[in-house]
Amino acid sequence: MKKLAILPLCIFLFNTVQSIAQTTIPSADVQIKLAVLSAPDEKRANATVMGYTPDGKLTVLRKGTNEMICLADDPKQKGFSVSCYHKDLDPFMQRGRELKAAGKSQDDVIKIRDEEAKAGKIPLVKSPSTLYVYGAKEEDCDMVAGTVKNGYMRYVVYIPYATPESTGLPLKQDLPGMPWIMDPGTPRAHIMITPAKQ
Repeated sequence: MKKLAILPLCIFLFNTVQSIAQTTIPSADVQIKLAVLSAPDEKRANATVMGYTPDGKLTVLRKGTNEMICLADDPKQKGFSVSCYHKDLDPFMQRGRELKAAGKSQDDVIKIRDEEAKAGKIPLVKSPSTLYVYGAKEEDCDMVAGTVKNGYMRYVVYIPYATPESTGLPLKQDLPGMPWIMDPGTPRAHIMITPAKQ
């Protein structure tokens, strides 16, 4: 009887340990090394890098001296994705993170942030500003050594309220790598550039 009672406890402990192992936070050095892979080469050394503390809180891991802010991979999300963006985009990005942390759905985040931007509560970029996103499959990443293979880069150029008419861009990508405009006429309007995967 005692053996039967212990079995559920063992299963619980195994699942708990497995869950913890899957969300292990890499060291700050590894997070920085991987986060800056999303930035242009000449911007990497002096970019500010935000990443995660051992208890999962987002914080500044390295204060930079240039205009770029890089984000480490979120250990709670599947796959691997790091990004880097111009500092003028930070109020818009930060508000999105705050709303998400408050439990808002993606639709609510979009709606609330748009409303606040239109009301002047969130400063928007004055000129086109770029977000770089570098991703890979989880199995192609070594989060201990800080290495990635088969990574893929895409580019997002924010240009608030831009439209196909104001930019000459289409609403969809006809060919790999062809730029197109997404969310036209809104505070989050942006040009998407998604190169063909090798």
